[in-house]
Amino acid sequence: MTAAPDLRLAVVGAGRMGAALVAALPDAAGPFGRGFDGRGFDAVLLAVPDREISVAAAVVHPGPLVGHCAGAWGLDLLAPHEAFGMHPLMTVTREGAMFAGAGAAVAGSTPRALAFARHLAELLEMDAYEVADEDRAAYHAAASIASNFLVTLEDAAETVLATAGMDRRILLPLVRASLENWAALGGPAAITGPVARGDDAAVERQRAAVAERAPHLLAMFDAMVAATRTMARTAG
Repeated sequence: MTAAPDLRLAVVGAGRMGAALVAALPDAAGPFGRGFDGRGFDAVLLAVPDREISVAAAVVHPGPLVGHCAGAWGLDLLAPHEAFGMHPLMTVTREGAMFAGAGAAVAGSTPRALAFARHLAELLEMDAYEVADEDRAAYHAAASIASNFLVTLEDAAETVLATAGMDRRILLPLVRASLENWAALGGPAAITGPVARGDDAAVERQRAAVAERAPHLLAMFDAMVAATRTMARTAG
């Protein structure tokens, strides 16, 4: 049995994800506040913080499909409902999100629930991938490293650059080119710079500047130098 496209969907959670999903999904209702029981709907998608999924699911009366948007967690949080998962692999800010073209981790406790998760991904123009429960923590860790940690790293670069009186915008072409090179070639082939070419004198000069001007970033700098050296050795 497959999910019908006209299932009435309610989204619970008025945060960034909930608001973005309601804006992007045709005919989705909401976002409703926590405590919504799902009556009158065929499916309920919980876009609430991970720690509140079980509580929000327990309030939904039996009958509708119940899903969550959590990347790191399986469907056991939604028991005993017929459950689905649909985690958009896309950053969502207060301004919203562009879901089209991104990936989506989907799961379902039944064929019907899985089909509905895939249907939602299709409506959002996302590419759906099944991720097993035992793989979800690793999948979500990779997403955090690729997105959240990248922003943290670029913020650190901006902090150091500001001590020279310069604006982060001058880094954008370099950052974008590095990302595109990684996408096309992978890390070992894409890495450049003084660490990759073994210019220890330049690295030490950089380190001294970070230690003087942004000492709270020195541990991060040292860790990234060590990781980059390991990757550079892989590249030969």
